[in-house]
Amino acid sequence: MRRIAVLDAPSNLGLRPPTATSVPGVAKAPGALRDAGLLRRLDARDAGCLTPPRYDPGDWRPGDGVAHAREIGVYSRRLADRIGAIIDQGEFPVVLGGDCSIVLGSALAMNRLGEAVGGRVGLVFVDGHSDFRHPGNASYVGAAAGEDLALVTGRGQANLTALEGRRPYYRDIDVVVMGIRAQDEYRLDLQAAGIVTRPVPALRAEGAARSAQWAQEQLLDCAGYWVHLDVDVLDPAVLPAVDAPEPGGIAFPELEILLSGLVGSPHCLGVEITVFDPDYDPDGVYAEEITAALVAGLQSAHAVDLRPDLVAARADLLAPEAPGVLATAAVPVPDPPTVAMPRDPAPAREEHEESQPQAAWEPEPQAAPEPEPVDETSEPAPEEPEPQPEPEPPAEEEPEPESPVALLEPSVEEPGPVSEEDEHELRPLGSHPLLDSEPLPATMPGMLRPRRTEDFSLPAQRPAFEINPEALT
Repeated sequence: MRRIAVLDAPSNLGLRPPTATSVPGVAKAPGALRDAGLLRRLDARDAGCLTPPRYDPGDWRPGDGVAHAREIGVYSRRLADRIGAIIDQGEFPVVLGGDCSIVLGSALAMNRLGEAVGGRVGLVFVDGHSDFRHPGNASYVGAAAGEDLALVTGRGQANLTALEGRRPYYRDIDVVVMGIRAQDEYRLDLQAAGIVTRPVPALRAEGAARSAQWAQEQLLDCAGYWVHLDVDVLDPAVLPAVDAPEPGGIAFPELEILLSGLVGSPHCLGVEITVFDPDYDPDGVYAEEITAALVAGLQSAHAVDLRPDLVAARADLLAPEAPGVLATAAVPVPDPPTVAMPRDPAPAREEHEESQPQAAWEPEPQAAPEPEPVDETSEPAPEEPEPQPEPEPPAEEEPEPESPVALLEPSVEEPGPVSEEDEHELRPLGSHPLLDSEPLPATMPGMLRPRRTEDFSLPAQRPAFEINPEALT
């Protein structure tokens, strides 16, 4: 069973300022979700917070490339180190953003991991926008949160697309895009690149559970996959607290079922949640809604068996004596005695047992010369079968730990009894409360009951990853 580890990545470096004198509020999202009890309700370990560089566009102007590019590159390397350290401990990382630019850090971590296991890691990109703007299809680039999918697939400036000389972090054929709107600006570019997509109409027609299974089937050739979840995949009628609301999204129950299907597989290596903006949620209502949906959707990650091959491969790569040590992986691997752990659990225990009992067996050959005077009687060596039963007890103990990762995670236990106060929090999957309003055309009855678009608006709420050149001149 995997333990969830929650890491805060409150970076807002990938968004433009909502107003001339303010900064994007997505950096407050991890704190808002923690205040809503996310870690306690998930029974997750607190993996801390990775503080981002200072948000300061300075004298950046359109045509200068991606804003905060240097800072984002530095932060991505540090984030990749932290994610890798969580995976090294056999845990399931849940990264709380921040804007979508944090996908560069997770992409770098997954590319490192793919190199360690000798395979490729895929990406399930659940987002209301394709984020596929790049110099090949746009007159200018600027905000990384509107270009993150292009960047992680190798399109854009090298100081973001080729960190550590890795480019691309994900191959086009290893990316699945879900939740974009049918009229997405770059949908044809995705199709031309060979990136498979399932827009909202198809996702809703096929159902969230089947869509999750479909996404996994697209990545069968990968050693695993990472899930990027931008909460603006939800319809703004149920979640307007994002920086770039786009009508035509999915509902909370669909998100829960989709997320549960994606993380409920041993091939899912982690998930990140981005773009919730508490500045548009002064009463904390939407923070509670998102937390309830994440708790329901991520519970299945607990019930999945560990992947000892991934931990062992990372341990071998990070071992001091290994030929290909990652220079950027500054976070030490816990429990150094288990660093040389091989991938196969059975050989691992046999080698470990042979290495220690050999010292105990050496004095026994010295005792063997004692019966040497009786040559013929000692040749049958009736004493030889006696030591054979001694290695047998360890063989009987083999079934107890399911994998070598259990050595790294002795504290993983099943969640304790649920208190009466928390009973309301563990509601059935897909039973998220609905909003009381008129239905949206072409939506499933009972799933989404939104307000009319003209009935709701929020101050200073504009597409935060689209730069307006005229406003900055």
